[in-house]
Amino acid sequence: MGDDVEVGVLTGLDDGTRREWDALVAATPGSDVNQLSAWARVRATVGYSTRYVLARDGGRLVGGAQLLLRAGAGPAGLAYLPSGPVISPGAADRGVVVAALAAALDRWSNPLRPLFVQPPDDGDDVSAALLARGFRRSEAGVAPAGTLRLDLAVSEEALRAGLGRRLRYWTGKWAERGVVVRRGDERDVGLLSELMAHTAAHQGYQALPRPYVDAFYRELAPDGHVVLFVGEVAGSPVAADLLTACGGVVKGRLGGFDRSGPAGKLSVPGAMRWAAIRWAREQGYRWFDFGGIDADMFADLQAGRTRNEESWPGADRAKLSFGGAPYAYPPAVERIAPPARWAYDAARHSEAGRRLLSVATERLRGARRDHGGPAQQK
Repeated sequence: MGDDVEVGVLTGLDDGTRREWDALVAATPGSDVNQLSAWARVRATVGYSTRYVLARDGGRLVGGAQLLLRAGAGPAGLAYLPSGPVISPGAADRGVVVAALAAALDRWSNPLRPLFVQPPDDGDDVSAALLARGFRRSEAGVAPAGTLRLDLAVSEEALRAGLGRRLRYWTGKWAERGVVVRRGDERDVGLLSELMAHTAAHQGYQALPRPYVDAFYRELAPDGHVVLFVGEVAGSPVAADLLTACGGVVKGRLGGFDRSGPAGKLSVPGAMRWAAIRWAREQGYRWFDFGGIDADMFADLQAGRTRNEESWPGADRAKLSFGGAPYAYPPAVERIAPPARWAYDAARHSEAGRRLLSVATERLRGARRDHGGPAQQK
């Protein structure tokens, strides 16, 4: 590989290129479903369009990025690159591909179109390459700073031994208390949506629209990139947990829990998550990702501090009981040119502005958390 990697920007993919791109994403360790072409169809249901930046060496696809564009956010909208760009593990010179894609993203962004980039796992070199081209580290929160990850390359006995004391107790009690976890399918998507509405009402936010949840499952299920678990008590479904699978990682995404009745005291979300962990290990996945945790909690864990434990979100504290270790995502970066940057920076220094930016970031990133259950992400 030389320094002549060819990079092109496309508004869409033909069938052959789409298959080639999806195969690259699926085969790259640490990649995410939000770089699959199916994800573009999911996000289209809430107003996003897509651009592709693809790098080829001698005609072979060696890397690329699926950018999500949102109109109505400034004169030319804004763009978000989640978990990208993706670099082929078979690329002869990763550095050359990273440099070529960073240059293309630099050229593609412009003063009217802010660009936010969250590099993929082990993509610190991507962050560095973009910073060198005038991007800056982003504090917009387009993605969590870190998460908890569970190493699945151990025995089930080792995983069980790593559980917190209370959770280990429950693994031997769920069956006798009538708690059963089963695999769900397309017939359970409506149930998932209903249970997510229960969680949204309990936490005081607006639930994701049913068509979006339908699209999430419909687009990702055919190629095995999504798995759904349903938790039941005495035969009645009370919880659902939808996870994605890509690049050797299973990650929590959407979930809901009806806390009313006896189910609220039986740790049903924990039963579902334990079932999902066991399933992921049996299927040969390398990591179980709990879908991000609170930034302050993550900083405390990295520093070995526990004095603030009571202030950590309940749902994130519950994730700790599964034995995962802190994992830092590569630094997110952004390109926002004046005068938009001046307005953006000013907004970050006022309470009202921070609230507005928080709403905008949530819509861009599409994530919520269910206190006491799995993470929710659009």
